Amino acid sequence: MQLLRRDLAAAAILLLGTVSGHAQGKPLTQGKPLPAPSSSVMPPVELTITAENGKPVCAPAELRLPANTDVALHVVSHADTPVTITADGLFENGHVLHADGDLVHVASEKGYLVKRDGQGTLRVRTLEAGNHDFACTSTANKNAPFVGKLVLTPPAN
Repeated sequence: MQLLRRDLAAAAILLLGTVSGHAQGKPLTQGKPLPAPSSSVMPPVELTITAENGKPVCAPAELRLPANTDVALHVVSHADTPVTITADGLFENGHVLHADGDLVHVASEKGYLVKRDGQGTLRVRTLEAGNHDFACTSTANKNAPFVGKLVLTPPAN
C-alpha cells in the first residue's frame, strides 16, 4: 500500500511540474525544446477564410513571415463549413506555442481545424527561411484545397 502511495505521489509531482511549466508560458512539447527565436518581436498576422462555390479561399494567398520567430496568427473564418489549415511542419506540437478560440488541433498534428464561422489565435514558432505551401481544405470538399504560399524570410534585427 505504501508503495502505491509513493508511486501516486511521484506521478502527481511530475504532472504538476508539467502543468506549471505550461502555465508559465512554456509550450508542452514533445522531444527537444526549440532554440531561442531569431527575433523577440511577435508580429500579429491575420488569415481570413471565405468560401467561393463551396471551396475555401484563404487571404492573403501569400503569407510573408519572419523565419524562426514567434508569430501570432489570428485566423478568422467566414466559411459555412469547417476548414483545416495545414503547412508542413508549422503546426506540429513543437512549433505550436499556444492555440485558443475555435481552433482544434487535428489528429495528424499537421494542421488546425477552424470551426464554421470561427476564429482563434495560433502562436507558432515559424520554420527556417524558405518557401513553403500552406493549404485551406474544407471538410465538405477535401479534393479541392486552396493552396497558398508561406514565404519565410530572415527577420529584421
